This record gives sequence, C-alpha cells and structure tokens, in this order.
Amino acid sequence: MLSVSILLAEDVHMIRGALAALLELEPGLRVVASIERGDTIVDTALEVRPDVAVIDLDLPGKDGLTAASELHEKLPTCGTLILTNLNRPGIFRRAMASGVSGFLLKDAPPDRLAQAVRSIAAGQRVIDPQLAVDAWNSPECPLSPRELEVLRHAALGAAAAEIAAVLYLSAGTVRNYLTSIVTKLNARNRIDAIRIAEDNGWIP
Repeated sequence: MLSVSILLAEDVHMIRGALAALLELEPGLRVVASIERGDTIVDTALEVRPDVAVIDLDLPGKDGLTAASELHEKLPTCGTLILTNLNRPGIFRRAMASGVSGFLLKDAPPDRLAQAVRSIAAGQRVIDPQLAVDAWNSPECPLSPRELEVLRHAALGAAAAEIAAVLYLSAGTVRNYLTSIVTKLNARNRIDAIRIAEDNGWIP
C-alpha cells in the first residue's frame, strides 16, 4: 500500500488531535507535522516535505486557502486538501482556481477523509459532491478582482482613506469602487454588500 506523509493544520487542539489519531489509524498514512497556524504551513512543509497537506479553511495568522495556494507554488509536489464546516460555493470555486487538490466538508464520514488523502497523494482531485452541486447552482461573483480587494479591506473595518493608502488609490476612487460594489450586489449599503460577499464565499 502507498505510504503517505501528511501535514495537518487545524487550530482547534481537540479536533487536530482527533484528526491526527484518525489518520494514523489508517494503514500507510503518517502525520509528520501537526500545526495550528496558517502562517507556518509553508515553512513547515518545506522542512518535512509531506505528500499531502490537510488544511482547515479558517486558521489564525493566514487563512487556509491562501496558505494552500502559496504551498502549491512553493512545493507543487505536495497535494492540498481543504477541510471546512461551511458549504460556501464561492470559496469552493476560489479553491479550485488556486490549485487546491481537494475540498471536503468536516462532517464527511471518517473513511472519506482517508480515501481523499490517498487519492490526492496519487495525483487525483477530490471534490465533496454536495459542494460541487452547490457551486454549480450558485451565482458567479460579479465583482472585479480590484473591487474584491477593496471589499476585503472594508470588511476588516478600514475606512476609504485607509483602503486608499494601502492600495495606492485616491479616497475618491475607493468610494467609487464601494458604490459600484453595492450596486452590483444589489445591496442596501456597504455592510449588506460585505454580508452578501461573505455568504457567497467571495471574500474570506
């Protein structure tokens, strides 16, 4: 049987321990690193060179999707499996576009997790069937990459002037972007636009 080394990234200690124990029970699967922060994934992976990284979507330091995308660039031989509690089609589509090898809901049966890890190690892609159906039926994001960038900063509480400074734009341009975002999403205001984008997984 194929021997597969695994990096596990999950911030909740009890869940991380349970996932590690579950994976270690499977023949041929070895957890070679167990970490709790997204911003340590790439450095740890470059050190231990796992076959597959199993990554929680919501991690402190750096979200799992961003970390997985960076890992794909720095260590393309390592497959990536994103685990999430949330069925958000927009995030699923972003994950697939960024080179993630698989996407699985945390309430999937235990044997499906082990099967997904083995499939990814063998070079296959793994997609949770329910996520795939919902992504197929959900609307495409109507916002441009720049509008998404502006909205991400707004969601963190940044004012127009602060967003302008970070993105090297004028405050007036940022306000125009925010007005366009509200219009495109048929939102009542900026807060409603953020909620719509988060619910659809268009922003973290």
